[in-house]
Amino acid sequence: MIHLPAQRRGPLGALSLRLAAAVGLVLAVVAVVYLERDQYQDANDDGMTLLDCFYYAVVSLSTTGYGDIVPATQAARLVNVLFITPARVLFLIILVGTTLEVLTEQYRTGRRQHRWEKSVKDHIIICGYGTKGRSAISALMENGLDKSRIVVVERDGSALRQATSNGLVAVEGSATRSSVLNQAHVRTAKAVIIATDSDDSSVLVALTVRQVTAGQVRIIAAAREAENAPLLKQSGAHHVIVSSATAGRLLGLSTSAPPLIDVVEDLLTPGQGMALAMRSAERHEVGRNPRELDALVIALVRRGKVVTLTDQAGAVVETGDLLVHVRDDRPTANTLP
Repeated sequence: MIHLPAQRRGPLGALSLRLAAAVGLVLAVVAVVYLERDQYQDANDDGMTLLDCFYYAVVSLSTTGYGDIVPATQAARLVNVLFITPARVLFLIILVGTTLEVLTEQYRTGRRQHRWEKSVKDHIIICGYGTKGRSAISALMENGLDKSRIVVVERDGSALRQATSNGLVAVEGSATRSSVLNQAHVRTAKAVIIATDSDDSSVLVALTVRQVTAGQVRIIAAAREAENAPLLKQSGAHHVIVSSATAGRLLGLSTSAPPLIDVVEDLLTPGQGMALAMRSAERHEVGRNPRELDALVIALVRRGKVVTLTDQAGAVVETGDLLVHVRDDRPTANTLP
């Protein structure tokens, strides 16, 4: 099932508002009838109680009209004409309006889903909306990817609601099932990021994605244990990030070289000062040494492979190279004149 981004105003709020208006209208009619109860006549001629007033208000506003309680005087009939009849019409408008809003919302949701299914292409699928999945989405959006090009695949209900409330399209179900991946339009996706909670699930998701897409979609997977990384690559993952090994290296650096941890955190945390970025080499940069460029280049990406500056091949920028550089990511300071 596809869950589109949540709207700002929920249907429960609109329904509650209409219900409150209907109850308020009934209470207003009850109050008017109770104040004029001596001018009404019931079938038993034993007077109008408060319960009778409620009964008369409900059957009148709902247009049931059993006729067992009627206005007996001219003043009561005038009140019926000037107040209770307009209240009856307003009550019906509230009921019909609620029904129409529900039907309209269903139609609008269907139209939104149809438009999304027709336009979705070159998107990023995130399998798992846990800590790793949310961090991956944050990194994608920080690099300029619009959230409309991100699709979350998750089977946990609370995580799904959180994703849609954050403005993301979510598909409910397990990413190990091809039918769920097809709902996410995996064949037209640009990449699939696997951020599940277990390596077993990650392997199954990678196998399913590779089978459905015939290996045409890039797969990036996270692994908890380093020994599972080769298995993930054999299952179809193009890149595997080992979270436990990375965390262990950072823990080791925090003891032997504490300042390096600050540098790594600065590079990975947006808006702190430095950030890793990648761009295409410009025409005037081709043929020059990467170390001589204005940007602080730390590596080159040539024909899909990383070339370090210590390699002889990395001494000169070639046409088509991508420059991996460190950019200034500090927020622009707003200075007063």
